[in-house]
Amino acid sequence: MPHACALLVIDMQNSLVAIAHRADETVATIAGLRQRAKAAGVPIVTIQQRGDELEPGTGGWQIVPELAPGADETVVHKTSADSFLDTNLDTTLQTLGVTEVVITGFATEICVDTTARQALSHRYDLVLVADGHTTSGRPDSGAYASPQQSIAHHNEIFRHLDFPARSIRVLPASQVNFAPTQPVSGPTGTA
Repeated sequence: MPHACALLVIDMQNSLVAIAHRADETVATIAGLRQRAKAAGVPIVTIQQRGDELEPGTGGWQIVPELAPGADETVVHKTSADSFLDTNLDTTLQTLGVTEVVITGFATEICVDTTARQALSHRYDLVLVADGHTTSGRPDSGAYASPQQSIAHHNEIFRHLDFPARSIRVLPASQVNFAPTQPVSGPTGTA
C-alpha cells in the first residue's frame, strides 16, 4: 500500500484556544500546515470535543475561524481524550487510504498525546508536529509542568517512543512533507 497521510487538527475550538499557551503561534502554524495539505491534496480531519463546557452549537465549541473546516473536509466529534474512542475516525482514515497521521492541536498532554498513541495502536504511522500542538497556559509552579516543559517533554517522549513496525517522527511544521512517498520501513524515525 502506498504511503498516504492525513492532517489531524485536534480540539482547536474557541474556548480551548482562549486558554492555550502560545495560541496565536500554534493557530498560525496549523493554518500553514492546512494550506500546504490542501495544496497537496492531503485530507484534513478536524476533531471537535463535546462536553459539559463545550456544548455543540455554542461559540466556545466552534473551531477557531482560522482553522474552520471546509465543506469538503471531515469533522469527527468526540467526547473523550481519545479521538478514536466511539468515533468514526478510524473508519474515515481507512476509507481515505491513510497510512500516516500528522497530529496537531490541543492539549498536548491530554487529547494530543492520547490520540497519537491510539493512532499507533490502530496501526498508523505518526508525525507529531513539534510546534503544532499546545496546552493550557498556567503558572510555572504547582503540580503541572509549565506549558513549555510539557510541550518539550512530549516531543522528547515521542522522539524515543518505540512501536513495532510503526514510523514515529517529531518534526517542526517547516519539515513536514505532504508529498506522497514510499512507506517508511525499519526502526522508529526521529528528527
